[in-house]
Amino acid sequence: MKRYKLKNHFKGLKKGTQFYLIAESEFIGIKDFVLRTKDLSNRISINEKELHKNFTLLN
Repeated sequence: MKRYKLKNHFKGLKKGTQFYLIAESEFIGIKDFVLRTKDLSNRISINEKELHKNFTLLN
């Protein structure tokens, strides 16, 4: 499972918050991603542009 870290404050969430990528979908060239916080308490749905701008992939 891919893990991401928040680079900037985003939608009321603090910088540095870790997320798991739960779902990835594409419809007519538009990608949507569903992420959940590491403790699974919050869920956000974002597009590809927001993902690349605000999140960093952790390995």
